[in-house]
Amino acid sequence: MAELKRNMIELVVNPQEVAEGGEPEVKKYWTPAFIPFTKVREAMELASELEKGDTDDFGKSVDKLVDFVTDVYGNQFTKDELYNGIHAPTAIETLQEQIMFIAQGQQSQSTKNFLEKKN
Repeated sequence: MAELKRNMIELVVNPQEVAEGGEPEVKKYWTPAFIPFTKVREAMELASELEKGDTDDFGKSVDKLVDFVTDVYGNQFTKDELYNGIHAPTAIETLQEQIMFIAQGQQSQSTKNFLEKKN
């Protein structure tokens, strides 16, 4: 168990400045070294809920997803920081990658690339 998998998410920490034409400052956040197995069940339930694609509850599902990701990352960032710091065109895909990491251990390509450079 010495080699525990981790994942990361990148958020823009100065969205207001970027909206005004400034350069984005991106911060990488890492999952804790240990994530309890109970999170797999939560991830699977969320994935199932999102697959159903009920548009009436889409906002609630996204809120649950954001709450889940914030919790998994040990509240290193707030729900608002996640909503405002994630790039809209890839937000859902990025959040779904977080679920897949928890549920199946799949790391995003950017995480794999970063870890390869680090080693």
